[in-house]
Amino acid sequence: MPEHSSILFVAIVVVALIYGFSNGLNDAANAIATVISTRVLSPVAALGMATLLNFAGAMLGLAVARTVGKGIVSPEQITQFTVIAGALAGALWIFLATRYGLPLSVTHALIGGLVGAGVATAGFEIILWPKFTRVLLSIAVAPVLGFGGGFLLRTALAWLFQKSTPSRVQNIFGRLQILSSAFMAFSHGRNDGQNARGLMMLGLVVYSGQTSYWDSPPWWILVLPALVMMIGTAWGGWRVINTLGARVTKLRPVDGFAAETSGALVIEVASQLGIPVSTTHSITGAIMGTGATRRFSAVRWGVGRTIIAAWIITIPICAVLGYLFTWLLKLIS
Repeated sequence: MPEHSSILFVAIVVVALIYGFSNGLNDAANAIATVISTRVLSPVAALGMATLLNFAGAMLGLAVARTVGKGIVSPEQITQFTVIAGALAGALWIFLATRYGLPLSVTHALIGGLVGAGVATAGFEIILWPKFTRVLLSIAVAPVLGFGGGFLLRTALAWLFQKSTPSRVQNIFGRLQILSSAFMAFSHGRNDGQNARGLMMLGLVVYSGQTSYWDSPPWWILVLPALVMMIGTAWGGWRVINTLGARVTKLRPVDGFAAETSGALVIEVASQLGIPVSTTHSITGAIMGTGATRRFSAVRWGVGRTIIAAWIITIPICAVLGYLFTWLLKLIS
């Protein structure tokens, strides 16, 4: 089968949509785990809100999609097999993590898969190190910023409302947390929602040779990734939601508001800069930061260590999978 074929392009679209579904499935927890844990919204209402706002956010912007598509590996040196293998590697790892309730970076899973597949195709020179290095740095920077933001905002809120009764604080932030959760869902769509779009843009450029698609992709490349991520969100990764919402630390509405607002702000800044950052890293760090304002022992650090370990191994494991899938596709073609 020729490497630049219509059949392979269709395969790229299908695999990219499977990845987009897994994105919504795992990362649904980022926006709604805290608002469900604090019982501000029912699971059905929270999922409905996240589904719609993930879709809305995913429809806006192309900066992150361009970074995923042409900023990590050189588009001129890859084949259609590279794109398929990279997406398969990311999706497989996400499905496995979701099965065991681990919130991980779906962005880093995809990038690791693309890097491994790219190296199998053309060697290490295919990696575009400036932006790939920024992605690697975000593994540490995003959770640290989330933790610091959550800690500072929660501390400031405690000071501002120190004379208020617990019931008044509960009432105020029960309402505000709906807004912060909506902000988080929208921000997730605006950043992570562009990953599958970037994959499809990359596949289309490789197939057609037309670089104009980086700036003006067809309408279906804008709509379909947002739609399948919306479906994945509606499906709901309940084990991941339980891990973030209940197992890391005990949350009240004011804690959930501080965590979601801090995490969403980190993501929004990254989206403006076109950096594919992990929403999972941002919100998990923010949840830990809010919990630590009560006392450090309020955070279940054992659960945190397990989550962080999954973050650290995501890129290497997906890179190995991407490498192996590329060679397997070459052998069977």
